[in-house]
Amino acid sequence: MSLHVLSRRRVCAALAAAAVAFGPAALAADMAKNSAATLNSDGQKALNSLYAKVPAAKAIGGKAAAVLVFPKVTKAGFGIGGQYGEGVLLKGGKPVAHYSTAGLSTGLQAGAQTYGYAMFFMNDAAIGALNRAEGFEVGVGPSVVVMDEGMAKSTTTTTLDKDVYAFIFGQKGLMAGLGIQGNKITKINPK
Repeated sequence: MSLHVLSRRRVCAALAAAAVAFGPAALAADMAKNSAATLNSDGQKALNSLYAKVPAAKAIGGKAAAVLVFPKVTKAGFGIGGQYGEGVLLKGGKPVAHYSTAGLSTGLQAGAQTYGYAMFFMNDAAIGALNRAEGFEVGVGPSVVVMDEGMAKSTTTTTLDKDVYAFIFGQKGLMAGLGIQGNKITKINPK
């Protein structure tokens, strides 16, 4: 059994356990596979919304070789947590591939939330790392900088020197500990 299948099963099990505690219908719907057309549309809408709210994201997007957008990631947990979402890789504004993001966490946590994130790949080497055999793990390989509001205001396109920049957006729900470090990103083939 591959690492991705095992990891995805663990995440789904954690989400299912959280669904029992925090609302079965909402979390079960989020675990359903999206169609390629839905991912493409939702990804483009989420990216446009991010660009409208965060000018630095739009400036970085203009310099990026590709942008990977996860419009909705569901995170839930009670002691053991999991998160899962599906997204689209855009090159030149056009969808070229689809990916899932998944992660597990343990510790003092309870609740559920949704959020989205966009990763701006600044060079071909970073994009190449995304497609390695066992998937891309955030925090291993190319340097990833998670941009917060303060950092975004002080960043200019002339100071960009990292491989990947990430913006988290649209957080809804009650749960502490939002982050993408350690998330596994794997290529998928939606319908």
